[in-house]
Amino acid sequence: MPAPLNPTRTRAALRLSARISLELLLILAMAAVVLWALGRMWPVLWPLVLSLLLTTLTWPPARFLRGRGWPPALASSVVTVLFLLVATGIVALIAVPVAAQSGELTDGVTEGIHQIRQWAAGPPLNIGDAQLAKASDTAAARLQSSTGNIVTTVVTGVSTVVDGLITTVLALLLMFFFLKDGPRFLPWLTRQLPGQLATDVPTVAARGWDTLGAFVRSQALVGLLDAILIGLGLWALGVPLILPLAVLTFISAFVPIVGALFAGAVAVLIALVSNGLTDALIALAIIVVVQQLEGNVFQPMIQSRGLGLHAAVILLAVTLGSSLAGIVGSLLAVPVAALIAVVWNYLREQLSHPPQQPEDNDRHSGGTVAS
Repeated sequence: MPAPLNPTRTRAALRLSARISLELLLILAMAAVVLWALGRMWPVLWPLVLSLLLTTLTWPPARFLRGRGWPPALASSVVTVLFLLVATGIVALIAVPVAAQSGELTDGVTEGIHQIRQWAAGPPLNIGDAQLAKASDTAAARLQSSTGNIVTTVVTGVSTVVDGLITTVLALLLMFFFLKDGPRFLPWLTRQLPGQLATDVPTVAARGWDTLGAFVRSQALVGLLDAILIGLGLWALGVPLILPLAVLTFISAFVPIVGALFAGAVAVLIALVSNGLTDALIALAIIVVVQQLEGNVFQPMIQSRGLGLHAAVILLAVTLGSSLAGIVGSLLAVPVAALIAVVWNYLREQLSHPPQQPEDNDRHSGGTVAS
């Protein structure tokens, strides 16, 4: 027969459970308030976050110039202008070859559509021209009936583009000021904070800055691996525009999920219109394999080593971020998780008991320290 429960211990366990539950509810309520406030301030926070990520990418050359005696304003201006030139060159590297082969691509698209119609007309579909014409008329009728929705969508898209341009300009301006005045921020912050906060907050901020730099470098390495592997696969198939496609793949690595889908779709489309259906399917298989390796092997391994996070934590963070905030959430999930780990590790350092000194051991044991 089991022993009866001890009433005193049972009540103590219930009180402890109730107290822990209340504290967890208060923490969750505070987290919800913080997330709500961040959502309200997001139009200001997003350019700030983007500028910080760009600053981690451009700070090494700015630091190099400042170490050679350049004035901070001049070094920051040169680096900002060089960054704009590199970004413009990347866009030109993609746009110029595409424009040069636009006629060939247009002919390929037309031929691809003709081949698809011929394939659809044969078995097993047996879709004739009359059925295709009827489907085209139906699509046109639906298009005319939804003109209002299309106009609304276009207006929304234009507004999104304008917002994106404003965000980009603000991010570049903030990047310039961070490059120019960034080293003076922590000393200024130390002077503004009282007591222990003057030590804790700058220390956490410095560690967070190092973590953001590690994230950007690891993401760039992942994008470089994607670009090389997919570029080699497309080169083996003889697909044109390999260099623009590789550059597009590298850039898209910084935009999770949608970036990879967009770059892969462009590569498969060009393979279809230039080399045919078989090579397009092979290109699709290559892209899927490389992206699976990126998402499940390269990215978790590289980021876990650079950020000090386990690969499983990174995968869970990306999943949670994408479910909470979509593309932006998946983009910021890993650096946010790394920053949370930085804060948690610092709190553990401050809350843990300091190691006992040998003098204390000898004093407690009644001995003396040898001179």
